[in-house]
Amino acid sequence: MTSDRLIVGVGGGIAAYKACALVRLLVETGHEVRVVPTRAALEFVGAATWAALSGHPVTDSLWHDPHEVPHVRIGQEADAVVVVPASADLLARAAVGLADDLLTNVLLTARCPVLYAPAMHTEMWEHPATQANVATLRSRGAVVLDPASGRLTGADSGPGRLPEPAAIAAALRSLLRGKGRGADLAGLRVLVSAGGTREALDPVRFLGNRSSGRQGVALAATAAARGAGVRLVTANVELPMPAGVDVVRVGSAEQLRAAMLAAAPEVDLLVMSAAVADFRPAEVADRKIKKRDDGGDGPVVRLVRNPDVLVELVAARAAGGPAGQVIVGFAAETGDDEGSVLEHARRKLAAKGCDLLVVNDVSAGRVFGSDSTEVMLLFPDGEARPLPAGSKEEVADAVWDEVLRLRQGGHRA
Repeated sequence: MTSDRLIVGVGGGIAAYKACALVRLLVETGHEVRVVPTRAALEFVGAATWAALSGHPVTDSLWHDPHEVPHVRIGQEADAVVVVPASADLLARAAVGLADDLLTNVLLTARCPVLYAPAMHTEMWEHPATQANVATLRSRGAVVLDPASGRLTGADSGPGRLPEPAAIAAALRSLLRGKGRGADLAGLRVLVSAGGTREALDPVRFLGNRSSGRQGVALAATAAARGAGVRLVTANVELPMPAGVDVVRVGSAEQLRAAMLAAAPEVDLLVMSAAVADFRPAEVADRKIKKRDDGGDGPVVRLVRNPDVLVELVAARAAGGPAGQVIVGFAAETGDDEGSVLEHARRKLAAKGCDLLVVNDVSAGRVFGSDSTEVMLLFPDGEARPLPAGSKEEVADAVWDEVLRLRQGGHRA
């Protein structure tokens, strides 16, 4: 069981009630949690609630137990600080270094990872002043998640909704897992694909694959927790989406291709972890295909090749894409009479032309849908480096570590 000492700072906003669920979740997973609310936050949720959930006394005052110097000690002793909700006012005060209450003092004294989960109305989030404050905090190494889009206070909808507590907790876990890294992806734009495409056969049937999208979602979540701006293109993924990530949902290989090619020119790092169908039906019936009453065989389905999205992305980079862009592919392989998993993967890497290929051995149904995985990193110069078995988040962090090395002048295709 973990014993990280976490500070949950609570800003003044209606979304403060969601912080209650976050505190409970963190306590239940073994963390020692202390809540530091602002005075405005206590207008929404009282100190007694925070004390009961965290098991620690709660105050917003600099003058509570002054002999213990709480405005310095709390931040110094923390393993991580998460501010939820981070209001526009709180982001502004943190950006200019004000220290007019206990929470802003804690933010100034903390030398640990700091995560902000903003929540405010769309106009406030999009205002140049707020965006400048966010950029300032990110430049100093803090992780500021982008807010979710959805229903806000009253009838308003749009960007500014607080991410769900489980998504914030996942981002915090990523920060804790990589405390030595800091926000090392800050300022980088990341594009990740996840899931498995589906190719329509008729209005109710499709050809698909067994990809759950867990690894792609983990890649997006860990990149966001390390400070990157992330777009995640998901194909038929039924998982909670990570906090602070721009999600584009697609269904077919052609839809995924269009979304990836449209976004690729604007990104620094690109990871194709989605399982894209190699083939699709040549004809799609406009009505459900009926089985024959005479008991005969069903129709013969003619297949045609789908475009190779990864090859097209590599070609687009070569034709004038972003300088220094790193492209990573994924390969789910099984061995057969024509070669081993590694031999097939080497041929695939040569054909794709990407900078790194992450290879999964999926023999006997391994990997798909599991929370853990074991992969090999394959480089164009022939190096094959196995990673230790671990969670998909741990593998994602290892992939990003290698991608950063590639961007700084390591292996390149």
